[in-house]
Amino acid sequence: MSLYALKPRFQALLRPQVNRLAASGVTANQVTLAAALGSILLGLLLVWSGGHALLFLLVPVWLLLRMALNAVDGMLAREHAQQSRLGGYLNEMGDVVSDAALYAPFALVAPFGPGWVGVVIVLSVISEFAGVLGSTRRYDGPLGKSDRALVFGALGLWIALGAPLPDVAAWLMPLLSALLAWTIVNRIRAGLAEPQ
Repeated sequence: MSLYALKPRFQALLRPQVNRLAASGVTANQVTLAAALGSILLGLLLVWSGGHALLFLLVPVWLLLRMALNAVDGMLAREHAQQSRLGGYLNEMGDVVSDAALYAPFALVAPFGPGWVGVVIVLSVISEFAGVLGSTRRYDGPLGKSDRALVFGALGLWIALGAPLPDVAAWLMPLLSALLAWTIVNRIRAGLAEPQ
């Protein structure tokens, strides 16, 4: 089970705004690029600030907005005849670049470090590639993009509130890595089971 299962409800809430954006000439590719650029800028701000705790409050806010933008770009593409091969590339590459930019600053927060945060980033990228290599796009969990957004958003909120992370949090990145490995295996198995 993954938070991705809630996507249809989320899209229904966004549909009126998506229709207005399409009517005003906003394109799916513009939304995709805005989401990636916003993620990169936030990641750079967090690193530039040296991991200033209060700025981590922007992480859950941006992750929620980014999920909305990801839904909006897909709806613009599918429901307003804006699908393109370029859009497919931008969407997938934008997601992995955004994830890397948003997860990397957590390496500045104790008890995390660059090693395990780097492993989470690499496995996140691999899990997204495993999702696109099948006959259909796979969103299997247990740690898909939406689930990771929930985890890192909650971490950002915790850090911003100024509460030190307990020592046991050192095991969080290895746990996320294991869940990502499980996600990769699930996506590969499901993809291989699909009819050609």
